[in-house]
Amino acid sequence: MTDDIIRLSAAQLAEKLAARDVSSVEATRAHLDRIGAVDGDVHAFLHVSDRAVDVAADIDRRRAAREELGPLAGVPLAIKDVLVTTDMPSTSGSKILEGYVSPFDATVVARSRAAGLVPLGKTNMDEFAMGSSTEHSAYGPTRNPWDLDRVPGGSGGGSAAAVAAFEAPLALGSDTGGSIRQPAHVTGTVGVKPTYGGVSRYGSIALASSLDQVGPVTRTVLDAGLLHDVIGGHDPNDATSIPDAWPSFAEAAREGARGDVLKGLRIGVVKELPDSGFQTGVAASFREALARMEAQGAQIVETSAPHFEYAVAAYYLILPAEASSNLAKFDSVRFGMRVDVPGGTVEDVMSVTRDAGFGPEVKRRIILGTYALSAGYYDAYYGSAQKVRTLIQRDFAEAFASVDVIATPSAPTTAFRIGEKIDDPLSMYLNDLTTIPANLAGVPGISVPSGLAAEDGLPVGIQFLAPAREDARLYRVGAALEALLVDEWGGLLIDRAPELHASDAKGAAR
Repeated sequence: MTDDIIRLSAAQLAEKLAARDVSSVEATRAHLDRIGAVDGDVHAFLHVSDRAVDVAADIDRRRAAREELGPLAGVPLAIKDVLVTTDMPSTSGSKILEGYVSPFDATVVARSRAAGLVPLGKTNMDEFAMGSSTEHSAYGPTRNPWDLDRVPGGSGGGSAAAVAAFEAPLALGSDTGGSIRQPAHVTGTVGVKPTYGGVSRYGSIALASSLDQVGPVTRTVLDAGLLHDVIGGHDPNDATSIPDAWPSFAEAAREGARGDVLKGLRIGVVKELPDSGFQTGVAASFREALARMEAQGAQIVETSAPHFEYAVAAYYLILPAEASSNLAKFDSVRFGMRVDVPGGTVEDVMSVTRDAGFGPEVKRRIILGTYALSAGYYDAYYGSAQKVRTLIQRDFAEAFASVDVIATPSAPTTAFRIGEKIDDPLSMYLNDLTTIPANLAGVPGISVPSGLAAEDGLPVGIQFLAPAREDARLYRVGAALEALLVDEWGGLLIDRAPELHASDAKGAAR
């Protein structure tokens, strides 16, 4: 029974909960049991809620009383540790915030609770979302459920791994330069970065405020749409929140799965991103996915984005600069850890605390960002990077004048081995080659599993990008491709993960 429950999609589980074929307590306990069985190997969670079963029982009580509940009421949810919560620690993967409990919930967490979702716990991440592998967490790395010797991507590898390992049907993540989409790519899951301002950032511990965006991590496109419907919309607490009314993204996904969405769809392929820049299996899977869509009537159009090649360089000036400013609040005085220095000044305490509390990647980016903002270098570095950002936004505008969506591989390679790139920051940064432009431009993106790389049998994703505010278009396109592949594969890609079965056996042996 437990295995049957945890392998349901969120939409399928929601239907069973609504029909009272399964109780929320049963669903929650099944996922908690799964966490207990496999998370010792995966390490997706930093904290598991001790209130989850009580919350689920309350949902069951309200359902029995025939209260009107949301479509996902009673479905368990994992929460990336960058989102603050009142009933669980919020550390952002850093020692400097170890044990910190927020006095308020992030807006997306509050909306999830109000919709009846059951928080299971907080997921691991690269410290302050700085990384592409979840190896930079102060609490140890998360492992990819497809191969426990490999990374689950980052910074949100914990959320992606939890969903991929069937520890949670849904998860919340954040995406500053690909931290939802790149983990989705390497774990065979679905990840969505909404339009900037489409989902509230209030209560999301800031990395780079002009780039960060909260979004869903799931196993199906429909599940992502259902969760997006819950967390999206205007928030007066977020000054960057878009006041527009949004369509139902779940309904857009349903339209894509059942309709003739691909016929006549113009899919742009960026000519400045040649196959030679990608692992052979990644490039092959991308071409095969495009061919399947073309066979259904889509038009593949070569488009130009000449400034994409500068995106990584611009991003790694803008992000560290904003991070340097945002992390200045961790001063050992207001909140977070404090290392006492007998007889020392406030500056001494601050220096020693930051040295002990921040990890090497965070220190690296703070130093880089502070330098880029310093007198004499601001215009040369940060100012120039912002000009490149404007050029990339213009590239998108020109491309979308002739295509409906842009398609790229979601990342250049499959999951690399733990430790392989930890001492090579530049190589690590290049993992975000295809995802960064969307954050610089504020446009939405989705990563959908597209197959397995021939050389290593690991998952690969395809990314679709759409104009700002056209998130629904991505759900239609993503669901249409997913439906084609599910028919061909006879199920979801994640069902073919070999390491999951090994983890099952380990859990059963405990």
